[in-house]
Parts: sequence; structure tokens; C-alpha cells
Amino acid sequence: MQTNKEYIEFTDKFSAHNYHPLPVVLTRGQGIWVWDIEGKKYLDMLSGYSALNQGHCHPKIAAALKKQADVLTLTSRAFHNDQMGLFLEKICTTTGYEKALPMNSGAEAVETAIKVARKWGYTQKKVRENVAEIIVCENNFHGRTTTIVGFSSEKQYRNGFGPFTPGFKMIPYNDTSALENAINANTVGFLIEPIQGEGGVIVPEEGYLKKCAEICKQHHVLLIDDEIQTGLGRTGRLFACEYDGVRPDILIMGKALSGGFYPVSAIACDDRIMDVIKPGDHGSTFGGNPLASAIGTAALDVILREKLADNAFQLGNWFMDELKALKSPVIKEVRGKGLLIGVVLTVKARTYCERLMRLGILAKETHDMVVRFAPPLIITKIDLQWALPKIDEVLKAPPTV
Repeated sequence: MQTNKEYIEFTDKFSAHNYHPLPVVLTRGQGIWVWDIEGKKYLDMLSGYSALNQGHCHPKIAAALKKQADVLTLTSRAFHNDQMGLFLEKICTTTGYEKALPMNSGAEAVETAIKVARKWGYTQKKVRENVAEIIVCENNFHGRTTTIVGFSSEKQYRNGFGPFTPGFKMIPYNDTSALENAINANTVGFLIEPIQGEGGVIVPEEGYLKKCAEICKQHHVLLIDDEIQTGLGRTGRLFACEYDGVRPDILIMGKALSGGFYPVSAIACDDRIMDVIKPGDHGSTFGGNPLASAIGTAALDVILREKLADNAFQLGNWFMDELKALKSPVIKEVRGKGLLIGVVLTVKARTYCERLMRLGILAKETHDMVVRFAPPLIITKIDLQWALPKIDEVLKAPPTV
């Protein structure tokens, strides 16, 4: 199999068709660049949905992985290992929380936060058994488990997968009045993305999250902040909630927590919340394993030492201004923060992403009409200046070309 087409046809024979990827087969990556099976080079403007904030195959994270892989990879949580404590300390000192609970995928971390919030509601808030409610937002994306898709507003995510877990109430995003009106005596948490990434890079108005935090505190409700995609430098702050000066009750993180090497996720909160979890309440065979912990520690070190949030802030503001200045008949809006940017089109975005691919830029549509640009945070202005004329050329072309 020497071509992209041949390899895709081969894979399609054996793969479930649960994705619609661009027709390119990647075989190597380094920094901000990837190469396909035919040897063509591309600028990665998706970063594994922000899992690759540190870039592909970052040498410091790779070194940590290789070192640990030769020593000890898995103990399960039946035993202690000498890496997990160091990893959790790094999370806590980085985020300012007292405790962290490690898992694997982002969806697992969201499920963990839901369980912790419910247990807190029953044991600390004294909500009646089995009636706890968590408020969520329309257009959310928190993962793909049956519980999570059950509180999605996207019909396709739900179609054919019911019955769904009860206990969730949906309100409009960017609407503090709706939040206030939805809270009742059974409300234990409000689960929110500070920017809705998969929803089309939707940025709420300034101060929205701060007001939400005030409402939650007033009503003794936990603010649960899903920063799986927006966190760890992506939006120009270590976490997007910092723009509003908000310290959530529960912080959810994943993706770039591993630098793209291995599934690593976690939640962080203070003792008053985390201590409701007792032995046997929750767990994961792989969560907190020594290999994941060594990788996670190195991934956080890279983000902090290389000041990737600062780079995302400076370049993101510049890049967004440049995109807004493009004279394109199909651009409706450019929105985002840092290096999480959505270019909203008046036509479906898939064709434009395919054209960008042919010019050596890999971006992916989200919610049909949005081209998302989210390159690794190690990117430079020179790299973006290389990409801009190509983006301009593609977006100036009519949809039928």
C-alpha cells in the first residue's frame, strides 16, 4: 500500500465507520509538521483536537516515556507506584487545588466529575437520595459515553443510544438568567465549557463564567469546568477560566495532559469535595499508572517551562486579526481565544478543509460550517505567515471550485 487511497480502502474493510476523516494517511510527525504515507508534508492545524499543544513527539516527553517504559508501566491501583504521587503533586501545584484524581480519557474524567459532584451533593449538601441534578448547556460536548451523550443537544449523538441517564437539565449557553432559573434544591453541579470547542468555537460574553460562578456559590452548587480542550495553554491562559478570574470547584483536564503520547486525564478539586470519594467508590485499572504519570509530569513541565500559554496568547491575537482581515465571500465570522480559532463560513466547511489539505494545511470542520484552526502551541509567527496566503487563497474561492 503505497498511496493514501490504497491504505484508506484497506482500513475501511476492517474499521467501524464512526469517523469521516480527511483523505490523508499520516505516518510521521515532528513539532508542528506531519507527513503522509506518500511523503507529503503538512502543517497540523488541529493538534489532535488540542492533545498536541506541545507539538508532535516532543523530545522531553518522549524521553520520559522511554525511560519509564523500560522500568514499570502498570501496577493497577491495587498497589502504589513511585510516579503517580509526583504527577498528582504537579497537577495540584500547577492548578492550585488540594487533590487530583487521575483517569485516562477525557470522557472518563467528565464521568468522574459527575460522580464526585453527585456524591458531594448527597453527603455534603444533603440532597435526597437519587434526585441530584446537574445543569448542562445546549451545544455542549463532554464526550461520547452513554451518560454524556444523553445530555447532548446534538440529535446524532443521541440517536439510537437510549435510554439515557436521568439527572441532567439543559439550559442555553451564555445565559446566566437561565442558570439562575434552573437551579433548585436538588441541583448539585453546573457542568460547562468556558469555550464550546466542538460546538463551533463559541465564545461567551466577557464575564459570563464569573457570573455563573457567583450564582453557583450563592446556591451551594458546584461549578464544574471542562477544560479538556481549552485548558493547558490552548486559549492563551493556562486555563480559559482565568480570563474571568474564576476558580471552579472541580476542574477537568485531559488531552494535552499527555502531550499526545498516551491517554491521560484528571480532575482536580479541594479536600472538601474530593474527600467524599472512599475506597471502592471509583477507579480505573490504568488511571494513574506509572507510565501515564511520568508522561503527564513531563507534559506539564513542557507547557510551563516553554511558556506555551503566552505564545498562544500573543500569536492567537495576531493570527485572529489576520484572519478577520481576509476578504472572502464565504467568511461570516472569526471567533476564538488564543490559538483556538473558528472561522465560520456561510457554506459547508468540508470542501474548504479538503482544499487546505491539498495545499499542505490540515484543519478540520466542526458543526458543518466552521473551520477550526488550533495548531500546536509551539508554532511561530513565521509558520503562520507561511500558512496565511494559502488560507486566503482557499477561502477566497467559491464553493463550487
